[in-house]
Amino acid sequence: MTNTLKHTDFYDNEGKPAWKAWLTTTDHKRIGLLYFYSLTVFFLVGVLLGLMMRFELISPGKDLVEAQTYNGLFTLHGVIMIFLFVIPGIPAVFGNLTLPLLLGARDVAFPKLNLLSWYLYIGGAVLALSTLLVGDGPPDTGWTFYAPYSVKTGTNVSMAVLAAFILGFSSILTGLNFLTTIHRMRCHGMTWFRMPLFAWALYATSWIQLLATPVVGITLLMIVVERWLGIGLFDPVLGGDPVLYQHLFWIYSHPAVYIMILPGMGVISEIIPTFSRRRIFGYKAIAYASLAIAFIGYFVWGHHMFTSGMSGPARIIFSILTFLVAIPSAIKVFNWLATMYNGSIDHKPPMLYALGFIFLFLVGGLSGLVVGALATDVHLHDTYFVVGHFHYVMFGGTGFAFFAALHYWFPKIFGKMYNLKHATRAFWLLFTGFNILYFPMLVVGIMGMPRRYYDYLPQFQVPNVISTIGSWITTAGLIYMIVVIVKGIRHGEKASSNPWNGLTLDWQTDSPPTKENFDAIPTVTERPYEYK
Repeated sequence: MTNTLKHTDFYDNEGKPAWKAWLTTTDHKRIGLLYFYSLTVFFLVGVLLGLMMRFELISPGKDLVEAQTYNGLFTLHGVIMIFLFVIPGIPAVFGNLTLPLLLGARDVAFPKLNLLSWYLYIGGAVLALSTLLVGDGPPDTGWTFYAPYSVKTGTNVSMAVLAAFILGFSSILTGLNFLTTIHRMRCHGMTWFRMPLFAWALYATSWIQLLATPVVGITLLMIVVERWLGIGLFDPVLGGDPVLYQHLFWIYSHPAVYIMILPGMGVISEIIPTFSRRRIFGYKAIAYASLAIAFIGYFVWGHHMFTSGMSGPARIIFSILTFLVAIPSAIKVFNWLATMYNGSIDHKPPMLYALGFIFLFLVGGLSGLVVGALATDVHLHDTYFVVGHFHYVMFGGTGFAFFAALHYWFPKIFGKMYNLKHATRAFWLLFTGFNILYFPMLVVGIMGMPRRYYDYLPQFQVPNVISTIGSWITTAGLIYMIVVIVKGIRHGEKASSNPWNGLTLDWQTDSPPTKENFDAIPTVTERPYEYK
């Protein structure tokens, strides 16, 4: 296929009004940017809610808001960060922006379905944020919507649950689109084991999105049905079973953890060989590990329920499975380290964020094994240790991987370069603030402070003060990073087509790419990352 294309980049509106060109586009790169700008807004809203929570927890007693308002804050913070940022983040933004480029394709398999998924995302997001203004106030159940409280509370749970349901459809459509794209649209010569590892990560993630998301969709609808019709599904007063809700929710939500982290691992697998100037160590092991994490992740949900009255044999089985899922994750980490060994490492901002990811993910993963063990979980369940562990995995893992991807593919997407010196300083400020913010949560959790509490005993104040100061430093690092990125977009120097000397197909086209990515569909003759 050698048809010649007009050399205009994908920012060209072709004479249409800009708003119409963007809102009706079927170009995967523009849709990726629509997700990026939307995600950024919702992420900043989530950060603001988190800051308000930390202000409230700087000392015992009331400091900023009332108890009921605090309950609404942590619920909306969780809903926004999980459903509007972490789950869709890397697949929706960088999957859309780069997957066809990595595969040597013109676009995704279903461009119009891709645009529909963004509109569903926006619809769900607007519905979720509307709970702040409509009805009897924002939901106060936590992002998990645990029954029977979510059935009985007078706050606006139904609207938040419907928002999550709509966002689930967006996730399903994205997963279906990526699966079909990877199966049907790889370029000539790109066999399965010549496919970039980010594509492998998206492939494993898409299966989880497609198979697990309907479970939580049905579960959330059951909450709405019980609230509106009074059918006893989860409320024990009506003959329901609240533990059934936990099973149904975590059957999806633990695989969802891997929707969050697997794409981030794929990003790191692209960055490490590029900035180490080394062939990736154990390519097939990393690819198979992505599939293993996705598969085993379906069977470990019970470790969220060790204190719910589960039988002894069931707890032992779920604990073993929890430790088992750590093995493919460890394979990836050891292979990344082996790739860097004796490499010519270039500490550019993308590599710094990748290294930050590895460190923070290890802290999160190892602390996860602590709550995966039966004896220690009894003490640490529902304490701030779980909050610290979760944020090390989700923000330290997925969040830092998102920032790594942004700094890595920035010159390809925008055709410009950001200031490397300032981006490096922003990383160190963010990394330092992150650890000051979240490590004290692990400590105060071991001390016994329960999570989601509006008030606490005086002996917990010192770690909470340190954590709140860390939130200020983290926010300063985020603002610094955003300023660097915005200045790069507006005033950055023109980027070459391959500023990092990458070897995958995304670096073999213009920056920014042309409308249909490649002048001619490329042919692949060897595995990626083959540095000589």
